Amino acid sequence: MYYLKSAGEKVALGFIDALERAYTHLARHPATGSPRYAHQLQLPSLRAWPLTRYPYLVFYTERSDHIDVWRVLHSQRDIPAWIDATDNL
Repeated sequence: MYYLKSAGEKVALGFIDALERAYTHLARHPATGSPRYAHQLQLPSLRAWPLTRYPYLVFYTERSDHIDVWRVLHSQRDIPAWIDATDNL
């Protein structure tokens, strides 16, 4: 919604395309995401993958037969604090 309201339809559709490309990549190459936040958050299977041209990270876990997308968050957030706060809701 933010991109649609602030930057227009083209940018919003670009964001959706970037998400779809990230999901396709992760489905094919799930181990390529960074485990950086897994260590910080004590979630050993958590990985993060950046979107192309947008400041967002896709947080996901790899399962034996699929990928679970956990959250998509802006990369400038205090991610450990934000995840900790939302898990306590």
